[in-house]
Amino acid sequence: MKILMTADTVGGVWTYAIELAHQLSGHGHEVVLATMGQMPTAEQQAAAAQIPRLQLYASNYKLEWMENPWADVEEAGAWLLTIAQTVKPDIIHLNNYAHGPLPWPAPVLMVGHSCVLSWWRAVHGVDAPAEWETYRRQVHAGLQSADVVVAPTQAMLHALQQHYGHFRNSIAVYNGCQAQKFRSAPKEEVIFSIGRLWDDAKNIAALESVAPQLAWPIYVAGASRHPDGGERQFSSIQPLGVLERNDVIAWLSKTAIYALPARYEPFGLSALEAALSGCALVLSEIPTLCELWEDHAIFVPPDEPAALRDALSTLIADEQLQKTLGKAARRRALTFTSERMAKRYLMLYQLLRRSRSYPNTPVRAPVPAVPSIALPAAVGGESATLQ
Repeated sequence: MKILMTADTVGGVWTYAIELAHQLSGHGHEVVLATMGQMPTAEQQAAAAQIPRLQLYASNYKLEWMENPWADVEEAGAWLLTIAQTVKPDIIHLNNYAHGPLPWPAPVLMVGHSCVLSWWRAVHGVDAPAEWETYRRQVHAGLQSADVVVAPTQAMLHALQQHYGHFRNSIAVYNGCQAQKFRSAPKEEVIFSIGRLWDDAKNIAALESVAPQLAWPIYVAGASRHPDGGERQFSSIQPLGVLERNDVIAWLSKTAIYALPARYEPFGLSALEAALSGCALVLSEIPTLCELWEDHAIFVPPDEPAALRDALSTLIADEQLQKTLGKAARRRALTFTSERMAKRYLMLYQLLRRSRSYPNTPVRAPVPAVPSIALPAAVGGESATLQ
């Protein structure tokens, strides 16, 4: 198959897209990756160049959550249709929302990695203000037009349904990583985290507040400057800025404790990578992270700094507990493989190709049960999880 996939270059969607494209290529499929948000960095271009059967189309069109994006979104739509006309894909895999209603020449699978409305509710505890109404309408139209909506967790899928209604077909497919990319070196007395420092959802402020009370330093990798302007400053944690991929892997390999106190995290690839590196996990007690990590991490409420401090202090004082939790997290992480993720998407692609009439008409045929999947794998208005 030939898959036209969109991605942004300013967040975790890029990592997800490259991981999936690598696996799809390994199965003999072609991926045409169209990126938006900002031009790919040299490191990102190099990562794309290493994948056989991948074509990269790059742009810096604004993303739908950015300030005044709609002229860019419209231009990006025309650009994407031109690409589709040129490459003639079998599947459209959208990792954004607003371009769902376009007159695509192939079935549309849309992945909801996050959204402003669910972000706002999780971070501020109230609905997003009226200024986000255009965004809401655009995202609603995109989701409702997709042949199937995918989310990285059942909790995220439920959040999307709460804000935008039930979808024609929907399912959760867990993200995955290649375990062999990560290693566990001798652990150092370090607490590490990854997250955009400007994003209140990542709750880096909680780490800042407890850092002076801990015996170990806290290092945080991630951008401090918002794409639309403005920069967050911290004094108690050690900001590392945006690290290259190999540097992140090196930090995780030597980190004893990985802390992610996020108020909002639809999946949490960084926690998965930390677990594959043998780090003990201290995670926010939110539905998505609890769904994924169950009893393989220590959970703390995101808005209780004292609980975060106590959990980190307990681990700092107990080396054996660090090792036990690190091993447990790695065992769990090994179930989230990129190979498994790719097989789930390939199954959905094949089902869409068989069941969809052209152009843009609904998927009518239900997806048959797949014996290797624990939950009933139905794509026909019902939600399920492909683990």
